Amino acid sequence: MKSRLPLRCWAEIDLAALERNLRLIRASLPPHMRYVAVVKADAYGHGLQQVAARLMHAGADLFAVANLAEAASLREIGPGWPILLLSPLLPEEDRYLVEYDLIVTVSTSDEVRRFDAVGRAAGRPVTVHLKIDTGMGRAGIWHECAEKLCAEILASPHIKLGGVYTHFASPDEDASFTDEQRKRFLKALACCPKLDLSQLFVHADNSAGLDTLEAAGPFNAVRIGLLQFGIVPGRDGLLAHVKTEPTFSFKTRVGIVKKLPLGTGISYGSTHTLRRDSTVAVLTAGYGDGIPRSVSNRASVLVHGIRCPVLGRVTMDQTVIDITDIPTMTKVASGDECVIIGRQDGAEITISEFSHAADTIPWETLCSVTKRVPRLYKTVLGV
Repeated sequence: MKSRLPLRCWAEIDLAALERNLRLIRASLPPHMRYVAVVKADAYGHGLQQVAARLMHAGADLFAVANLAEAASLREIGPGWPILLLSPLLPEEDRYLVEYDLIVTVSTSDEVRRFDAVGRAAGRPVTVHLKIDTGMGRAGIWHECAEKLCAEILASPHIKLGGVYTHFASPDEDASFTDEQRKRFLKALACCPKLDLSQLFVHADNSAGLDTLEAAGPFNAVRIGLLQFGIVPGRDGLLAHVKTEPTFSFKTRVGIVKKLPLGTGISYGSTHTLRRDSTVAVLTAGYGDGIPRSVSNRASVLVHGIRCPVLGRVTMDQTVIDITDIPTMTKVASGDECVIIGRQDGAEITISEFSHAADTIPWETLCSVTKRVPRLYKTVLGV
């Protein structure tokens, strides 16, 4: 039997914290609000099946994924759990809707005809959510045209309408436009008098847009993505102050430690030149693992709980850091753990901080940690 190879770079996923986060978010929502767990892009890089299984255990009401492949992987966990496809389906994928028992988003009349044909062939209706475009300019029927498409859905004998939703373009940046989108959505719903909203999932909000949510409105579900992983996407809103825990840590190891003289250029292009005699460590991870080149000369990492700046360009498999300021009594050696995102010895580098250094957003940071990086799962719930 082969022994397990040592880890050079890895991500730690705290499923116990994930479950605690879901329960805390649910407790902070109005009692009638249902929890739509968004787990697209491999559950934001955390691992789709592991995350979804824990969220099922914790009581999510519906799962939202981007595409058919994600839905098929999620369905392997077990039958019966509602799964919503957020992105448009390709015509050759239509036949799998019934096979995997999926809910599909409808934006066009052509999709209504296609999905009605699927339901007719299967002998049972296909469940859909009508998406209304209120200003995102992406998927969904334009809000001024929603009445006609809604009527087509309700008139299709092999389609069952299970929900209606919209998508806010800037919920964490532009409350005024978010409020305008919400008004457009409500007006579109009012133009569809045959809708029994009490029997549908009615959703528009993610965890950043809830500050414009009116308790008296028809909304009865909220899509939760980043917040369930302990990352607050905005400073305002109903859930902005919910104290969720980070579920994702990103770590690597020190490969070698070496001393270099003043004036030495570091890495490709010598974009950093040492301003003093220095001690550097070469880490066993690079952009091939998910440390983007954009953090070159900008980010810091933790070694023995001390922040150490990245020197020079990040390369595919290695990254150089400055450990000169680590006290000599704290000897840094090959094999020592280095934290790229997460906590170590009382210090922390958050995913938001790291993403800022990379000139990107936490969503992209999580999705950019590559398949070369093993995911290790912490499962004990604790307190």
